Amino acid sequence: MTTHSPVPVPDPAAGEAVKSADRAHVFHSWSAQGLIDPLPVAGGQGAYFWDYDGNRYLDFSSQLVNTNIGHQHPKVVAAIQEQAGRMCTMAPGFAIDVRSEAARLVAERTPGDLDKIFFTNGGAEAVENAVRMARLHTGRHKVMSAYRSYHGATAAAINLTGDPRRWASDTGTAGAVHFWGPHLYRSHFHAETEEQECERALAHLEETLAFEGPGTVAAIILETVVGTAGVLVPPPGYLAGVREICDRYGVVFILDEVMAGFGRTGEWFALDHYGVVPDLLTFAKGVNSGYVPLGGVAISAEIAADFDERPYPGGLTYSGHPLACASAVATIEAMAEEGIVEHAARIGETVLGPGLREIAERHPSVGEVRGMGVFWALELVRDKETREPLVPYNASGAANAPMAEFAAACKRGGLWPMTNMNRVHAVPACTVTEAEAKEGLAVLDEALAVADAHTTAGA
Repeated sequence: MTTHSPVPVPDPAAGEAVKSADRAHVFHSWSAQGLIDPLPVAGGQGAYFWDYDGNRYLDFSSQLVNTNIGHQHPKVVAAIQEQAGRMCTMAPGFAIDVRSEAARLVAERTPGDLDKIFFTNGGAEAVENAVRMARLHTGRHKVMSAYRSYHGATAAAINLTGDPRRWASDTGTAGAVHFWGPHLYRSHFHAETEEQECERALAHLEETLAFEGPGTVAAIILETVVGTAGVLVPPPGYLAGVREICDRYGVVFILDEVMAGFGRTGEWFALDHYGVVPDLLTFAKGVNSGYVPLGGVAISAEIAADFDERPYPGGLTYSGHPLACASAVATIEAMAEEGIVEHAARIGETVLGPGLREIAERHPSVGEVRGMGVFWALELVRDKETREPLVPYNASGAANAPMAEFAAACKRGGLWPMTNMNRVHAVPACTVTEAEAKEGLAVLDEALAVADAHTTAGA
């Protein structure tokens, strides 16, 4: 893969104007407004973006793990421009060529009979509608999800989310039931091998289902590979086991591929690694690298048939927006033509995976490396033996200082990291070159010295 990043031209005055307007008028998500200092960004290209002071950053966050094809891919930009010239918008009740083609290209890559596509504006709305479909299909209300998960910030999605962002909105009456998914490094099942972790996690899930009453549960939703909560790759057999449990109890199986889909794990969908077909599949982010808001639900034939003779009670003004669909068509076609999915797999196998494992051997702050493709996480710890996290769960302020110092060191080195809790995620674009990936690894290697100073070995 090749990317070309122009040399940024400093314009501090423009940056100050952008920042002033932002601080005066923009209300930011997930933030205490008076405690944040957003970086004014002037542009981006490929694996990089830059600020108005001329500082360029290697984007090892892919923004919010969504710019899978990189910043400003020329084919996608051109497709949006062309579509805007001939049809900017059209209501979702009409049949238009670019919407049909986007749906066809997605369905071509989904497994089994997931051939009907309901378009949304993003991943959270995809989860909302998948849950609604499951509840209507089964006539049941409860939905089960893992504690280590993130499914979005809308009403049902935030209640299904496992991480602390749920707490402020958790009504306790939304029908969400949480359980522990597999995570051998921090096993809740006293497992010592992946086989034990898989077997015991499945037994725990089935027991939780039994105690909730299978006849009250509409669906089980899982991220195929858990994203924000730690890049947790499921052990062999786990997803197949969940599929079997769902089949046995008449429960709809929803796989959330919002973050893991479209090349992120080195396959079109992460489920392709496991040979499992869900009843509903949610997607967003990488489908068009976030160039225009888009998400969706891929629906099985059985569930789609529920709405052959009765209306589906859901819709969005911008469902299948022409500009969004044009960007999806161009993204999928570019990924196929340029071998981007295969490239992501290769970079993971030959550069990121081996490089991160080498880094882990050198740093007492790295407890575990896990991932695949361009989807990796380093678990940072105070002590490798006890596995005590580098910072406490949901730490903020002074308690989170070690992670804040580490992130600042990354940025000083020209790398924009994604940090969450006690982890740093290495999630560059699927188009990242070998040289760019090695550049990122070198910065991480140097910045981890800051984290090492907070370990028992460095104290």
